[in-house]
Amino acid sequence: MSNHQLTAGVCARLQGDSLEESDVFDTHSIVQVLSIKKVGPSPNAAADRYRMIMSDGINFVQAMLGTGLNDLVASNGVGKHTIVRLTRTTCNYVQEKRLIIVLDMEVVANDAPKIGEPVALNLPDAGGQTPSTSSTTTPAPQFTESVQRRAAPAAKAPRQGSVFPIEGLSPYQNNWTIKARVTQKSDIKTWSNQRGEGKLFSVNLMDESAEIKGTAFNSVAEDLYPKLEEGKVYYISKARVNLAKKKFSNIPNDYELSFERNTQIEECHDTANVPKVKYDFVSLGDLESRPKDSTCDVLAIVQEVGPLGEINSKAGRTIPKRELTLVDRSGYSVRLTLWGKQAEQYTTEGTPVIAFKGVKIGDFGGRSLSMFSGSTMVIDPQDVEGAFELQGWYDSTGSGETFQSHTMSSSSGGGAGAFNRTEMRNLNDVKESQLGMDSSRVDHFSTRATIMHIKSENISYPACPTERCNKKVIQDGDGWRCESCNQTYPNPEHRYIISFAVADWSGQAWLQGFNDVGLTVFGKTANELVAIRERDESAYTALMQKATCQTYNFACRAKQDTYNDQTRVRYGITRILPLDYKEEATMLRDLLRTPWAL
Repeated sequence: MSNHQLTAGVCARLQGDSLEESDVFDTHSIVQVLSIKKVGPSPNAAADRYRMIMSDGINFVQAMLGTGLNDLVASNGVGKHTIVRLTRTTCNYVQEKRLIIVLDMEVVANDAPKIGEPVALNLPDAGGQTPSTSSTTTPAPQFTESVQRRAAPAAKAPRQGSVFPIEGLSPYQNNWTIKARVTQKSDIKTWSNQRGEGKLFSVNLMDESAEIKGTAFNSVAEDLYPKLEEGKVYYISKARVNLAKKKFSNIPNDYELSFERNTQIEECHDTANVPKVKYDFVSLGDLESRPKDSTCDVLAIVQEVGPLGEINSKAGRTIPKRELTLVDRSGYSVRLTLWGKQAEQYTTEGTPVIAFKGVKIGDFGGRSLSMFSGSTMVIDPQDVEGAFELQGWYDSTGSGETFQSHTMSSSSGGGAGAFNRTEMRNLNDVKESQLGMDSSRVDHFSTRATIMHIKSENISYPACPTERCNKKVIQDGDGWRCESCNQTYPNPEHRYIISFAVADWSGQAWLQGFNDVGLTVFGKTANELVAIRERDESAYTALMQKATCQTYNFACRAKQDTYNDQTRVRYGITRILPLDYKEEATMLRDLLRTPWAL
């Protein structure tokens, strides 16, 4: 057994020493936790925060834990009388009072008795005056543990002013410098509204403690844009810290930086302790379990590259776009859209591996992905775990496999939009449960029903023939014009927009579907069906009659809709599956073996 003592006087130093001149914030210190309490997040906060009272055996003070320590607290059971080693701390000022922030710590002992009789400090004011106390010279009491662990000073980071961790930034602290890596840099964008015109660009910055977004406007943007490059590390100071606008950022930080005329940026060639981009990859096959408009990271092979196209925005601007088809080992393929300069500058040949960070999940055609201002992509990443193995898999066997899109999911699927046999509802139950009546959400359900009547008058619409555009075209002289693509075509590509009444033993409902539904029901393209209608009305009527009285498994979405001042619930088809009688019989057999049949 050996003695181990708390670091005498550290509470007074943390509470009173100058952040710029003292090394106490970078020195390992041993303290005891007298109490720890979880503080609920504010409306804009990304995670819970913990407040603790810590003691050096002589004095005790309050401190906040950085959110990066939440898992440490939960997994190590930090609680009353736990002994911890502080390895990184900082401080902020809140209402002119100093608040100590613990950015990193280690658990030394959980089952220790209370050490000493610590008393509260006389807290200093915002001027940073050290409290007067004679007790700081008193030796700290000791406790015994099986293995001696001594606190050693940590190597100090090079300072330009005062190097702060990103997590320690707040609007209440002015004199700081961060050392951070630029993980993403946007193009310079322009805007125009009633208040005038302007331009801006943004960067995502990361150090080992957290990430934060920085934005520059107008002349400041022009000046700073060439000074920042993706992947490089910089010292940054004299920027304004504001509350984060969550609508425009996917970074989990309560604050963001606004660069100003006096903002200082200096490249740092010592990149130690500044991590590279962190990823949390999602398999393409798991995208259906993720909500629409959420963001995710993806590591995938680019199987196909679409041509460069354009769309016209609502503001009247032309935006370049390009679509990539991604695949991975899950057996799924997903379309990802590049925009702007990323679309124009993508010239990579072959089938590279690309690591995407922060891409947005859409529900077009089941599931799709899209780059936006906060997204990044790294082609052939050399230091991303799994990239080399993924490329090897595709080159050896993956290139010969057949991949499945989310619009072709099997009937055993799980997530929103997939047919779920274990949670089927009859049509009366759907209406009695008032699915879709809550205007703030979309409800999903699965059902089996028979087509009773098809509205045959307007069964399709003339669409743009450009791949994946599908927007309605308008006849313009001898051609058909697509406003989205800003082009005129000799003929449209008709696509189904179908509405039919279905029934089961409990009742009837109207369902609406699009092209995939029509292809399944009629076994023909909408172009073929339109040609038959124009050539032979009786043959067209016969096809309508043949399609009725057929039973399908449906996955549907229920959503409230208002038209002509009338509000009602519409049931849209997200999947339609012909009955597989062998599968249905197997399901019934298995049902007889469950407790339900006993």
